[in-house]
Amino acid sequence: MLKFRIIPCLLIKNGLIVQSKFFKRHQVIGNPSTSVKRLSTWAADELIYIDISRDESYDLKRDDLNHPSHKSFFEIVKEISKYAFMPLTVGGKIRTLEDIRLILNAGADKVTINTEAIENPEFIRQAARNFGSQCIVVSIDVDINENNSYEVKSHFGKKWTGLNPIDWAKEVEKLGAGEILLNSVQRDGTKKGYDINLIKSVISSTEIPVIALGGVGEWQDFANALDNGISAVSAANIFHHTEQSVFNAKKYLYENGYNVRFPEIIE
Repeated sequence: MLKFRIIPCLLIKNGLIVQSKFFKRHQVIGNPSTSVKRLSTWAADELIYIDISRDESYDLKRDDLNHPSHKSFFEIVKEISKYAFMPLTVGGKIRTLEDIRLILNAGADKVTINTEAIENPEFIRQAARNFGSQCIVVSIDVDINENNSYEVKSHFGKKWTGLNPIDWAKEVEKLGAGEILLNSVQRDGTKKGYDINLIKSVISSTEIPVIALGGVGEWQDFANALDNGISAVSAANIFHHTEQSVFNAKKYLYENGYNVRFPEIIE
């Protein structure tokens, strides 16, 4: 039986790691290299890095920050891949097959695509054919619309698409995606736990693995998602504010009988 995966998700905005709430409020909390070193030490199963920068400004011109300045997101990926001793998924503003090639060549193992997949669904098929389904993750950002129904959003969670997340999940699977990153916009940064109803509706309609994201406030939230059939659990903010967070998350799940890798700290 495959083990459940614990996957920190790190958001990069203009070269720095930020925490997010409702996809709107972003607070700077660190730099990419330091974060990946820390999470590698705590033996995260995988790592997701997503570029949420609205522009192409990455050079902070701040030598006093004690970490390298970068002029592109690809340079950041090259830097963090040196320290990522676990599979690395990278996303954000991927629009072309060449973007995917550059990110994989920079050291990523998988890419996650969102807006381009919605605007051009055939891009999913092309990406899977060129690079293999196993490295194509489609990110699905879901919010609750004015009709109190789930609806997929694009463009950093700013644009309503009219897509039903269940139908869209089925479509991306058919087009060749190897995995889905399912994110709740409404739960982002709230510490209220995952949207279990959303998770159950999507995983019951697809065969490919689904990673839950959005809303974790305590370790039990991971357990709640795993109890409802999710393949992997991801979170962002909680891993920044709890010492040895990945280790403690795994320890909690391991001691409560969940099939996760044995918790350890790698020196």
